[in-house]
Amino acid sequence: MSQKKIHLTRPGLEKLEAELKQLTTVQRPAVADKIKRAREVGGTENNAEYDDAKNEQAFIEGRILMLENTIRNAEIIEAPASPGLVELGDTVLIQNQDGKIEQFTIVGSTEASPTDGKISNESPVGRSLLGKKVGDRVEVKIPAGVLKLLIMEVS
Repeated sequence: MSQKKIHLTRPGLEKLEAELKQLTTVQRPAVADKIKRAREVGGTENNAEYDDAKNEQAFIEGRILMLENTIRNAEIIEAPASPGLVELGDTVLIQNQDGKIEQFTIVGSTEASPTDGKISNESPVGRSLLGKKVGDRVEVKIPAGVLKLLIMEVS
């Protein structure tokens, strides 16, 4: 069964690779050492330090598996194929119905961070902007109603 491709920018992929390296080369051995020390000091029964270290190990191993899967299924967002149209990886300057101007970069869901101006291509706003061009007006259905946006710039 083929895995769903995960859209990432080059910097996004590099960030995940760096985290994976940190987990496998630094944190995994450190937690293994904590487990060993806790076992030597108090065994494995009723040993809070041992239990905490095992929980930490489970979290690290889970994160490693998730990162490996994400990296294996990553598809790098390349330069736009159709300049002028909003595509994955583009930065879009928009004006909302209140006149507020905002800038978003359209990224895959793995990299999305609205507080950093990165919105997912799968979000209502991201999905609505894809394929549009400068001057287009877009209406986005959101829980609070309809958000009206004007695309001012695509880069």
